[in-house]
Amino acid sequence: MVYILLIIFWASISSSSGQQYYDYSDCSLDPDSYPGSRYTCNSSQKSCLTFLVYRANQQFQTLSNVTDLFQVNPDESNEVLRLNNLTSPSKMLPPGREVLIPINCSCSGQFFQANFSYVVPGSTTYSDIACSVFESLLKSRTLGEENQLQENDLKAGSKLLVPLKCACPDDFSSSKEVKYLVTYPFVEGDTLDLLRMKFGISLEDLCAANLLAPNPTVYPNTTFLIPLKKYPIMNLQITDSQPPSPGFLPTIDIETTGQSKLRTLYVVGSAVGFCLVLVALLVCGLYVKALRKWKVERLLSFNARSSCSIASPRSAQTARSSTNSCLSPDLLVGVTYSLCNYSIDELKRATKGFSEDARIGDQAYKGMIDNVQVMIKQMRFEDTRQVVDVHSKINHINIVSLHGFCYGENVTPWPYIVLELPSNGCLRDCLFNQSNYLRWHKRTQIAFDVATGLHYLHHCIFPTYAHLSVNSRNIFLTTSWRAKLGNVRPLKRNSSISLSVKVWVAPEYLLHGSVSEKVDIFAFGVVLLELLSAKEDMDGRLFKDSIGFLGGASEGGCFERLRSFMDPALKQDYPLAEALCLAVLAKACVEDDPLHRPSMDDIMKVLARMV
Repeated sequence: MVYILLIIFWASISSSSGQQYYDYSDCSLDPDSYPGSRYTCNSSQKSCLTFLVYRANQQFQTLSNVTDLFQVNPDESNEVLRLNNLTSPSKMLPPGREVLIPINCSCSGQFFQANFSYVVPGSTTYSDIACSVFESLLKSRTLGEENQLQENDLKAGSKLLVPLKCACPDDFSSSKEVKYLVTYPFVEGDTLDLLRMKFGISLEDLCAANLLAPNPTVYPNTTFLIPLKKYPIMNLQITDSQPPSPGFLPTIDIETTGQSKLRTLYVVGSAVGFCLVLVALLVCGLYVKALRKWKVERLLSFNARSSCSIASPRSAQTARSSTNSCLSPDLLVGVTYSLCNYSIDELKRATKGFSEDARIGDQAYKGMIDNVQVMIKQMRFEDTRQVVDVHSKINHINIVSLHGFCYGENVTPWPYIVLELPSNGCLRDCLFNQSNYLRWHKRTQIAFDVATGLHYLHHCIFPTYAHLSVNSRNIFLTTSWRAKLGNVRPLKRNSSISLSVKVWVAPEYLLHGSVSEKVDIFAFGVVLLELLSAKEDMDGRLFKDSIGFLGGASEGGCFERLRSFMDPALKQDYPLAEALCLAVLAKACVEDDPLHRPSMDDIMKVLARMV
């Protein structure tokens, strides 16, 4: 749902001319109202004659039934017949047959609407009336708001005001000679291509009238505006859509001769399928055999090479020197991952004896091993085992990789791990460096990279992991300014927040120790706010005050406050639409209620549009 809201924000800023917003959300859903759920009065015309499309169904099977529902004036019956190429109002219409109904659309307050009354025939709900009886021509929320004195479980005889969605052409559309905006309800199977052919208009005009980019995705149980330059005529040669919510599936009697032919077809198909399965099994067997042979050859050649160990520390003991180890080699039993077993002397040479110049954090040092820059971290025994266990299951371009480990020796009883260290350091330091600031395209790429890494941890490995330590100091940047997540380690559910780095964390984690991917999504929202502003907020007060304008301020004030929040180093060299979209996404991520935060899938869909 957050993804839908963000796409609407995107469209609202990136379009400079058009009619109304397209609402992606289902008719029955009950989110907070946002652009497109009703059509706004943005036209100098305060009323107009227009049309809507309705489909015949089990309740309304004739044109007479449909016109009664929409209270069409009897004097207009002949005109409605001609409009729909029909000869009799009582003729039974096939289910799904689309008919055009003329309506009077007028501006009521902020919104255009066509008002009708409806008497409830039996016990029902607002959702049933809006989405089934009126076929999604209004949202169930709108119907409830217009009839607030009624209960949601409506009783027979209740009389409702039904404000259907409609719109009048604005000045811009009128300059393009658009005379009518027909309200069309989408059902399953509808496409913009079918809609274009039915009414004989271009796809570009359809998208422009609904503030959409080319080739958009449309959804059933939503409405679309069709801009027409002349009186509406539907091409009846185009197959009608299916009626909404069919109550049954039709059955067809098959003759005996047909059954015989069908039986023969089944036999032949089964025989061919069996043969294909045998061929597939044979090919798979040959492939597995070849793959095993290749793996054996690769393993032998790898063992013949250098000091890197494979599978477990038992084999690593013969590689690099590590006598009198205080860490059991059973640490990595069963791990199928390529790691190097370093000696403590190598780590001392790399860090110049663990000097203060090499220190980059709490018990963390940078150094060079084999001309590769690495991070060397001192850890407890049990933490080392967990880190190695996690990294043995991870292989992703947006996650800092584990190069190896050191068991330690008598003089240094603590174990160490050796990690990749991207050359541009951590994101926090890069944002702090105003003399060599990150340009906008780099910031959006970094956001996408971090989201990709988190999506991998949340959905693509087994068992899945929550990072629980996402912040700008644990995000590292490569020479090409691509982001990698660092400090990936499993935390126990009763573990406390680390106080070594003060960051704004999810309230459910801080108060109750609740662990889920929603904690990472909250932290990702904080990182987005840092990417936008280059500021660092320890407790969230600054960011909460700064993004409060997204709660409903006027559009002009919204832009001004957004610009004041942005990193001054950018000097407004960024697309305002993308900046607003990221700000809205960040605000959704840092919601106090974890159920209101978007999923990582939603976040990926939004960010993928920017990189």
